Amino acid sequence: MPGFVNAHTHLELTHFPAWRLRNGLDYHPHRFVDWIIQMIKVRRGVTLEETRTSLKAGINACLRSGTTAVGDIMTSPDLLAAYAGSAIGGRLYLELIGQDRQLFEPRLTKAVEASKAVNGGRLPGLSPHAPYTLHSNLLPDIAAAADQMQLPLSLHLAESREESDLLFDSSGPLAEEMYPLVGWQDYLPAPRRITPARFFDAGGLLGPSTLAVHGVQLTPADAALLKERGVAICLCPRSNERLAVGTAPVHLFNKLGIPLCLGTDSLASNDSLSLWDEIRFALDSYKGALDPEELLVMATRGGAAGIGLADHIGSLETGMRADFQVLQLDGGCTADRLLEVGRVNAVYLNGVLTGIDGFSCSTDSGVDP
Repeated sequence: MPGFVNAHTHLELTHFPAWRLRNGLDYHPHRFVDWIIQMIKVRRGVTLEETRTSLKAGINACLRSGTTAVGDIMTSPDLLAAYAGSAIGGRLYLELIGQDRQLFEPRLTKAVEASKAVNGGRLPGLSPHAPYTLHSNLLPDIAAAADQMQLPLSLHLAESREESDLLFDSSGPLAEEMYPLVGWQDYLPAPRRITPARFFDAGGLLGPSTLAVHGVQLTPADAALLKERGVAICLCPRSNERLAVGTAPVHLFNKLGIPLCLGTDSLASNDSLSLWDEIRFALDSYKGALDPEELLVMATRGGAAGIGLADHIGSLETGMRADFQVLQLDGGCTADRLLEVGRVNAVYLNGVLTGIDGFSCSTDSGVDP
């Protein structure tokens, strides 16, 4: 069958569990903001070389579980070299964060320049991180750069109640705890009475080439706005459960006809990088809103469309890149049985067998042995 497309992940965080233990932080945060604060503290002690090593481990973990393309968020253009020598496909989104224009403009310029160097069967994109990490006056600059360079966008949207509180009246733990930690307290705006979706829309970032990730706290009106703008949504159910932010209103998305795909997010908020595991969890999480066949489509053609590569990957057709996984399944082949007893025996990238074999669809640890 086609290789899976993990439409949203942060492969550079594959070794995050080990980094956290190294920092003496042997706990899982119970609040979204506690998790962000833990992330910031841990990342401050990680070197660039350690991050590159972690990213390479993430690529291998993806391949072991049948994923042949990714929508990977990268915090620095300096990490692009970690993909050298790998034939895994997909789109590499260069992350954009900031509040101060003087600091942000060089970052945007560097990201745009670095996007020209993305190669090896992969294409570039930009990732305006989230409504709580970007100043509103920077969004038009991002929109203009993306339009000029024809760079698709991937952005975190409506992931938590804390995000919504910050955008509405500048209150809550993000304003009170995270902003002071990173020195952004002077950039906290007056109450705006706006939703995360309206925030990005006002900045010109919602369109047919935009992938919105999470969407847990989207209101019906905002979901309708995304449909109107042609935005696709990437669901990350295990990450949402781990961070206790809620469950995406998939029934609403289906009713509106919003294109959907799947992502694992990172090992900072998940237990594996396996989309097989993600599909099984989604079956229970969304209470019958998505059946096995629909989820398999989301993990293949849906993911390819979500990262803007539907003409190249995601299905087994003439003219497509030959990315596929070979599965072992005794007896009849149905989507249910694939999820129950299927086994990934081999993975091919662009028609070439990788060195991966004999891995169960359900046992990817996400870390190199």
